[in-house]
Amino acid sequence: MNFAPLPSVDAASVPAGGLVLDVREDDEWAAGHVEGALHIPIGDFVARFGEVTEAVGDGRRAYVMCRVGGRSAQVTQYLVQQGIDAVNIDGGMQAWDAAGRPMVTDSGNPAFVL
Repeated sequence: MNFAPLPSVDAASVPAGGLVLDVREDDEWAAGHVEGALHIPIGDFVARFGEVTEAVGDGRRAYVMCRVGGRSAQVTQYLVQQGIDAVNIDGGMQAWDAAGRPMVTDSGNPAFVL
C-alpha cells in the first residue's frame, strides 16, 4: 500500500486565530489548552464530526492537536480522507508549550500540559 505523508506543521507556525482542534481528554484540556480551540475528545470524535465540518466551513484549515501528536495524527488522517483541509501539529501540546505559545484554563489556574 502507498500512503501519502500526513500533512503536519510545527507548533510555532500555527497562525494566531487558526482553528485548533484539540482531541485530548477532558482532564488534559482542563490542565491547559489553546484559547479558542475546539475541544472534541478522540473518543467522541465520530459522533461529533458535524461540529468539525461546521467549524471548517468553506475550506478553513483545521490544526489538529493532542499531547504529543499520536491521537491527532489519527484524526488528521480521517479528516483528510473526508476531504477536509487538516494538518497535524507536530509534537502536540508539548511542542506548543515548548514554543512559548499561549495556553489558558477555564478555571483561571496556571496552564500546563498534562
